Amino acid sequence: MLGEEEAVILEVTPLDLHGVTYYDLAVGFRDRSVQQARLGAESVPGGLRSGEQVLATRVANMVVSIRRP
Repeated sequence: MLGEEEAVILEVTPLDLHGVTYYDLAVGFRDRSVQQARLGAESVPGGLRSGEQVLATRVANMVVSIRRP
């Protein structure tokens, strides 16, 4: 299953791992479900903050990227 869905960012935590920045995200969806994701900087828009409305791309029910609408 591949698709894009409206969501809200509940939490953003940058994580430096061996000099590479990743982001731990809590993403809330309209059905009130929440998913955790760890994404690389290439999959997250710069300056992302909690409370932002975004479009989340999911593959096999896993969040693989976030973009602003």
